[in-house]
Amino acid sequence: MTDSTIDPIALEIAWNGLKSVADECFISIMRTAFSTNVKERHDHSTAIADAQGRLVVQAEMALPIHLASMSGLLEGIVRKYGDTIRPGDLFIANDPHVAGGTHLPDINMAMPVFEGDRLLGFVANIIHHADVGGAAVGSMSGGLDEIYKEGLRIPIMRLHSGGALQTELMELLLLNMRLPDERRGDLNAQIAACRLGVLRLSEMMEELGGDVLVQIFDEIVSRTEMRMRTAIATLPDGEYSFEDVMDDDGCGTEDIRIALKITKSGESICFDFDGTDPQVPGNFNMTWSATQAAVCFALKALLDPEVANNHGIFDAIEIKAPAGSFVNCVFPAAVAMRANSCQRVVDCVFGALADAVPEQVVAATNGANTSAVFAGTDPRTGQAYVYLETLGGGMGARATHDGKDAVQVNITNTSNLPVEAIELEYPLRVEEYALVADTSGAGKYRGGLGMRRVIRPVDHVCEFNGVGERFRHKPWGLFGGRDGATGRFFLRGDDGAEMKLAPKASRVRLAPDFAAVMETPGAGGYGDPAERSRCDYEADLASGKFSESYLAENYPQFAAPKRAAG
Repeated sequence: MTDSTIDPIALEIAWNGLKSVADECFISIMRTAFSTNVKERHDHSTAIADAQGRLVVQAEMALPIHLASMSGLLEGIVRKYGDTIRPGDLFIANDPHVAGGTHLPDINMAMPVFEGDRLLGFVANIIHHADVGGAAVGSMSGGLDEIYKEGLRIPIMRLHSGGALQTELMELLLLNMRLPDERRGDLNAQIAACRLGVLRLSEMMEELGGDVLVQIFDEIVSRTEMRMRTAIATLPDGEYSFEDVMDDDGCGTEDIRIALKITKSGESICFDFDGTDPQVPGNFNMTWSATQAAVCFALKALLDPEVANNHGIFDAIEIKAPAGSFVNCVFPAAVAMRANSCQRVVDCVFGALADAVPEQVVAATNGANTSAVFAGTDPRTGQAYVYLETLGGGMGARATHDGKDAVQVNITNTSNLPVEAIELEYPLRVEEYALVADTSGAGKYRGGLGMRRVIRPVDHVCEFNGVGERFRHKPWGLFGGRDGATGRFFLRGDDGAEMKLAPKASRVRLAPDFAAVMETPGAGGYGDPAERSRCDYEADLASGKFSESYLAENYPQFAAPKRAAG
């Protein structure tokens, strides 16, 4: 291929080739990582970028929240190292304030691809590590009020230089992280995936030529922007606004306001967060890249779910977020739990555009990314362990379907960790893994139900950290749909007694005579419950997911008629 113009068929073949490279790297990490958070839950992403650091292709199973994180790293590499980048270099970073990340557990890596002396692009990946040091095990506790307490901050650095591992840097990283053997295994999985990506991309380069590959990168990004702008043009022109609130920041600040105004004209759209509350002491603040990822996901989901995840989406939209605000925090703001806030930004976009695209929006989801960390010493081995999971909950109802039960939503697409994996890997017993009855918001279409996990330590005392959102403010319904239920944490003793825990339950001692109970929020309903079909009502009745009192209260039109007295 030497022509200056790439025909559509050749471009599509090459585009799919690039996607297969990103997907192969994703699977490589999944199969070689040590931690359950990656090998079982798939909390990682892979991507390919051009020489400018613009993200071109993201793996099919990658997480939307990682889109802007990897872009931030790649653009930072180009700014910092420029012409000094060499074949065999491998860069690492995680810091949200100086390296384009969104929180410290997400460690980014990127490796350049060269044609001779010419830089053509990068392969990149990101893993959410189960611990990166800091004041709390798992680096994801509530109540942390500055970035220094959340873990080891890594600026953009060379982990490999010219192909050689910088051993002292690796030793420094591992010394500051809990479970260094597990961390080393996950880091090595990332390194191997970078090398695999460079190999595969080099093979494509040999077949197509460097000039053509660069042209393909440009075409993919520009066509994504064009397709996104075309989708934006289908929205009615005008202004749309919505507000929502976070429960609290874990450090005493409650009802944190997120305000959004969307202005749309032709192919242009602007998301303005002026009026949003200032950044807070607790670790729910969002960096610019986190807000960018949430907005891009929401618009893509509403207007064109099949459009590619790359820099072209960024180019098609404008975002205004005041520096120092909750959605564009500045150093030294704590950000570990930013995913919960990203979910609320997505809800705000959906809420604002509900009247414009009622057939596409969903009601408020569980919106929580409810996190749970169990940590201690395994009595079987004498080795420390950290079990980290973000728990699924209800998905909002849609214009034509009920919401899904107990799933990750929006900017995360990780799985719920199987019971077998928990009990094989950790000295923990899962006593219950179930749906939480009656947590769905009623409607013509109902919201999804939250989930319950009940976990007890086996033959040892461990530490439990739980962080939940929508534990006070219910997930709202749309167009007459009712609100879903909130979540909660509590301890259950052997005698059945319950001890309520705070929504940001930090460093709770858990002995074998107690179990930790985690119940995630449900989701809002869509449409008037009076319009629910009898078929759907009878399915609810037969499912066992709802009590008779819930069904009678929300769908009285199906209640059996009362007999006349006498």
